[in-house]
Amino acid sequence: MTPRQPHRQRGAALLLLLAVLGLGAASLLISAFGRNTGEAERQQRTLATLTQAREALLGFSATQGRLPRPAASALDGRERATDCANDAECSGFLPWVALGVAGVDAWGKLLRYSVTPEMARAPVVSFSAIANRVVLTRNSRGDFVYVAGQEQCDVSAQCLPVVLFSQGKEHHGTAASGVTQINTARGNIDEASNDSASRRFVARPATDNAALAGGAFDDMLSWITLPTLYQRMRAARNLP
Repeated sequence: MTPRQPHRQRGAALLLLLAVLGLGAASLLISAFGRNTGEAERQQRTLATLTQAREALLGFSATQGRLPRPAASALDGRERATDCANDAECSGFLPWVALGVAGVDAWGKLLRYSVTPEMARAPVVSFSAIANRVVLTRNSRGDFVYVAGQEQCDVSAQCLPVVLFSQGKEHHGTAASGVTQINTARGNIDEASNDSASRRFVARPATDNAALAGGAFDDMLSWITLPTLYQRMRAARNLP
């Protein structure tokens, strides 16, 4: 299905998502399971971990003049040794050792990370580099609409430089031991899409309702906008 561009009025839920664009949508995704205090606490800890990782990414960009490449592997949190040849190679696990942060969420799963290849090579040439990650959600009819970015990313209509996320308690994910969690759910196509995505990601409120469009969902996403990234790099005088 081709995603539709958002209209001026898409309902309160989408407007709230747009309002927190610069900070990411993670805080919207922790409400559905708030009845369980222990689970809500894990979600809050994961949100804090994502926020810390986001700040570490901005700090890395300020000192290195670029964003880091993904982790070398599930067991090696250093950056992969070579430049990314394509979007898929620039999508994997958060390089927690390179950033000096926790690499796992509150469920012991490795945080996922996807960066535009051009943004992971120094120097980042601001007048020509194109950030190409996008985030979508679903409207009340179940259709995809853009939360961040658009169908075509170019120098005049930039998308996102980077997206990071937790895969939540259920279904997909990789433990710190490197063991991949088997997806036992059916119909959770948005979670499955995030698990294999390299450019287009889905952010939705958490739900265990498999009948909704996209199925059950508990991924928690965050991202950095290009103006925020460039502002931090320019302040450090590390952006040509």
